[in-house]
Amino acid sequence: MTFVVYIVVTLVSVALVYKGSQLLETAAERLAVHYRLPDIVTGAIVVAVGSSFPELSTTVIATLRHGEFELGVSAIVGSAIFNILVIPGLAGLASKQQLESNRDLVYKEAQFYMLSVAVLLIAFAFAVIYNPTKGADTEALTGTMTRGIALIPLGLYVLYVFVQWQDTMDYEAEHVPSEVVAWKEWLRLLLSLALILVAVEGLVTSALFFGEALGTPTYLWGITVIAAGTSVPDAFVSVQAAKRGKAVTALANVLGSNIFDLLVCVPVGVMLAGTTAINFSVATPMMAILTLATLALFLMMRTGMRITRAEAWLLLGLYAAFVVWISLESLGTIDTVVSLPPAE
Repeated sequence: MTFVVYIVVTLVSVALVYKGSQLLETAAERLAVHYRLPDIVTGAIVVAVGSSFPELSTTVIATLRHGEFELGVSAIVGSAIFNILVIPGLAGLASKQQLESNRDLVYKEAQFYMLSVAVLLIAFAFAVIYNPTKGADTEALTGTMTRGIALIPLGLYVLYVFVQWQDTMDYEAEHVPSEVVAWKEWLRLLLSLALILVAVEGLVTSALFFGEALGTPTYLWGITVIAAGTSVPDAFVSVQAAKRGKAVTALANVLGSNIFDLLVCVPVGVMLAGTTAINFSVATPMMAILTLATLALFLMMRTGMRITRAEAWLLLGLYAAFVVWISLESLGTIDTVVSLPPAE
């Protein structure tokens, strides 16, 4: 009976995330119109940060309430992979035409995102180099990530916001009379974030229960179920934007969300916890997969400056292959990653 209850909790939580994402999209778009922001900034900052609130909540809740920082990190990495492969795939299939990209996306957003992956990996490496965990398993490289090290990726995100702010300085929007009441939209935005916060608590609690009940590592549930559940806002926003022909906003939201997830969500968990252990033997393969997924999307956006339906299906196929691989790895069926948390 308890198992059924937690399945219901999971489904209700996903539904709340979906409802919250609807409110968020409406508020974010109206605020963007009110403040006359360019599409690339709307997607990469306004919508991306808002729709990344589930991932940020996961880190905070998993770390402070449940003492499971690794669960939060796995959910963020899994969400980043989901965003890169699944959302552009769904958006490409939902778009009435081929999903168009542009040079700003290819040469600024995508490349800055790849830089974000590299910087976070460097931060993990610094944790192992300068704060190695004494008495750790010799087969694994582990270290302690401190608040000082966490400031490195946070500093890069500040630079990213500055670059986007420069775009708003150069952008001249056509003056269109707006009937948007700013305070009402900010209130709608806060309501959406509250709904998402409640939903994430349900997802994290359910993941911990399923992991214990089924004898599977919580890492597996974080990188798959929680990751997919918390990515609902990103998926909803991008698919809706693609249907309306706003391909740039759809793709910028994906890249902007991932930049926020890696450079802000992970470091925030460290800042709250003070210090946290990092298993570099696990982090490196996961970041390598994320890099390969990013390169796949980058190449598809660059070739012809569009994502075709065939390429959209390929992205979805790559994600399916990832889920199968990480499931087999976590359950101990295969052993290609050193010290991946095993099933109990």
